[in-house]
Amino acid sequence: MSAAPPRLLPAALGLALAAAVSLGLARFAYALMLPPMRADLGWNYVTAGGMNTLNAAGYLAGALLAPRLFGRHDARALMLAGSLGAALLLALHGATRSDAGLALLRTATGLASAFSFIGGGLLAARLASAAPRRSGLVLGIYYGGVGLGIVASALMVPPLVEAAPARWPLAWFALAAAAALCSVLVAAGTRSLVAPPVPGAPRVAFDAGPFAFGLAGYTMFGLGYIAYMTFIVTLLREQGLSSGRVSAFYALLGVGVLASSWLWAGLLQRHRGGRPLALLNGLLALATLLPVLSAQPLVVYASGALFGSVFLSVVAATTALVRHNLAPAAWPAGIAAFTIVFAAGQIVGPTVVGWIADGSGGLARGFAVSAALLALGSLLASLQRPLPRP
Repeated sequence: MSAAPPRLLPAALGLALAAAVSLGLARFAYALMLPPMRADLGWNYVTAGGMNTLNAAGYLAGALLAPRLFGRHDARALMLAGSLGAALLLALHGATRSDAGLALLRTATGLASAFSFIGGGLLAARLASAAPRRSGLVLGIYYGGVGLGIVASALMVPPLVEAAPARWPLAWFALAAAAALCSVLVAAGTRSLVAPPVPGAPRVAFDAGPFAFGLAGYTMFGLGYIAYMTFIVTLLREQGLSSGRVSAFYALLGVGVLASSWLWAGLLQRHRGGRPLALLNGLLALATLLPVLSAQPLVVYASGALFGSVFLSVVAATTALVRHNLAPAAWPAGIAAFTIVFAAGQIVGPTVVGWIADGSGGLARGFAVSAALLALGSLLASLQRPLPRP
């Protein structure tokens, strides 16, 4: 890959917009779409959560297909195909009111998002390697792009659906337009980047046994965090928060994501064991419980800021755990193992919490269960010890 130093920042910003599309707009904007869609389509919480379960299943399928596809095709081409595909699929969300059609679209969007996010991550890693003194900046900008997508959706969606929930298709069209614009900017900003496939790359087996507590803690994260990102806006609207305050909350969460890479970089660099994963899971448990304990705006805003500034860093914590304890040849297999258990957790989480929320306790009980799962994940991760140095 080649990237002249003056083009480093534009390339990193272009990649950040790919992350904004793949997760910020294509996945997490669904939380803002859920209240008007539930009101208009008559969904219960199981159906509402099931839509994000299918999105996560599509993402897992993409992650499982990625090694073979990225071994045969240029990563930038796959990233752009995923980003543009996600934009088209978001537009189709606004063109159907069928539960079956929306379920299919959520699944396909997860698949496209996986190609966009994984391709962008690979390009970001190679760009960081080409500029080692600024590698932290490059990776921080890339992961922070998810926050850009969250902030953009917080500014676009509520004004379109506040007056009339039945206008939710317009919000999907707006998200699609934003995703298409971002995709064009991604293509323009990353023209100097190439990541050709590496044929015959060695496959190294991963021994999960020494990482059992880390894998278990990460599974609990997948189960717990996704319910917050699926249902938090619905919970706040049920508690009577105005559209303006909900928009401010979600924008604040996105700003937290933007800052998260820099907030926790030192922690991830210092520790070889499960302490970072344990601490971050514990903070997420607290953030998830806060809106259950109080609907006061300051408490709600504190929850959003804390959650946003932590949840993507849990992903980085598992990457750091693998990098600290395994030889470079084993990194892909180790990261893949953590990705699979995480994906399994976030596939199950929304539907389970939706089923709990359909009971007598409502969403508050579902959030309490999510907080308990995250707390359990913190305990399990705290038992993860560093492996002996080779």
